[in-house]
Amino acid sequence: MKKRDQKLQDMFVDWFRGSSPYIHAHRGRTFVITFGGEAVTGSGFDNLIHDIALLHGLGIRLVLVHGARPQIEERLQTRGVETQFVDGLRITDDPALTCVKEAAGAARVEIEALLSMGLANSPMAGVRIRAASGNFVTARPLGVKDGIDYGHTGVVRRVDAAGIEQRLESGAIAIVPPLGYSPTGEVFNLSYADVAASVATALGADKLIALVEAKGVTDSRKRLITSLSPREVDKLLTTRKKLSEDLKQNLKAAVSACRSGVKRCHLIDRQLDGGLLKELFTRDGIGTLISAEPYEETRTARIDDVVGLLGLIEPLEEKGILVRRSRELIETEIDRFTLMERDGMVVACAALYPYQQESMAELACVVVHPEYRGSDRGERLLAHMEAVAAKQGIRNLFILTTQSAQWFKERGYLPGTLKELPMLKRKLYNYQRKSKVFIKSL
Repeated sequence: MKKRDQKLQDMFVDWFRGSSPYIHAHRGRTFVITFGGEAVTGSGFDNLIHDIALLHGLGIRLVLVHGARPQIEERLQTRGVETQFVDGLRITDDPALTCVKEAAGAARVEIEALLSMGLANSPMAGVRIRAASGNFVTARPLGVKDGIDYGHTGVVRRVDAAGIEQRLESGAIAIVPPLGYSPTGEVFNLSYADVAASVATALGADKLIALVEAKGVTDSRKRLITSLSPREVDKLLTTRKKLSEDLKQNLKAAVSACRSGVKRCHLIDRQLDGGLLKELFTRDGIGTLISAEPYEETRTARIDDVVGLLGLIEPLEEKGILVRRSRELIETEIDRFTLMERDGMVVACAALYPYQQESMAELACVVVHPEYRGSDRGERLLAHMEAVAAKQGIRNLFILTTQSAQWFKERGYLPGTLKELPMLKRKLYNYQRKSKVFIKSL
């Protein structure tokens, strides 16, 4: 076997093993996946459906909420009907409503057809997926707003969560079009993003995943923003004037869902092939996560973090960079440790050992996971530990290091001597390791 082929196989094995925690975590969960009509007509839609089928095969309960804007536009042009948009919503008169119903139906049928494929030598070979749609959404007219009559454009009034749950329990993928119905038999044109948020909220979904037309949520330098809180999204919507309408609607929907109990909302560039799988089965993903709970936080370690801490520091102990600590010792000193946790994984840690009589403290076991070195996590963790020490009345922080001297020197730590350390620490000094002393005044 060629070395290149062997390397590719090894990479696949590493990725597959790395994805296993997510495979287990996602099984039995309910995900609402939403995408615009552009995705349905796009060249990569077959692959997206294949990925959705794979999620279904892994035991994830799926609800698909689709849009139909380009399909509607095509029918409007054919009939010579003109419509207007206000605040991202179409003003839907009688002729436009006819086009909306036709377009939504056509998009739904296209999705069902692709989910029904079972061709040999294709990713759908042997797959038997049932798709279920229905009048799950009760709506009301948006009415007249700021002097504008929106006609048959509506807003979600209620979602038949029990009806959708019944379809999911039977093993089907539920499909919800951007249409709502009234008790009097009227049909309303709805924002698919609003429908998706309402469905996710009503179901208590574990995730709302929006496949957006934009490149994702980026900062002023066009770099992807990987995580946001609802409050940060509010600020973004207020300060950023050049966000696409599609992105705005999905951001608003994600915030609404978050504040209504949906724990995690993901925005992914739908044109990234395999983006759905990369977002769900890798730790860092490739999209933007909006979460009411912190995706990454710095906190004091707990007893159930011992395994994660050991996994982080043992490789450095084996190399002689860190002093060996037994599991029992870490359990005893667990309250000394502070860690950075990212999506359930310990990615950095440090420990603080105060010597109150001398107003000094030792900063020890400063470690950043290899995959996250090169970021600013080390600096942030160091600043956090220095702030914690200062609050405890510590005036001088010291470290003992064999291989990280330069890193600490660049951050304000000055060479010191053994005589400057607290007496108790001097008695415990390991002369075989010959660790260098660095001290910083706080």
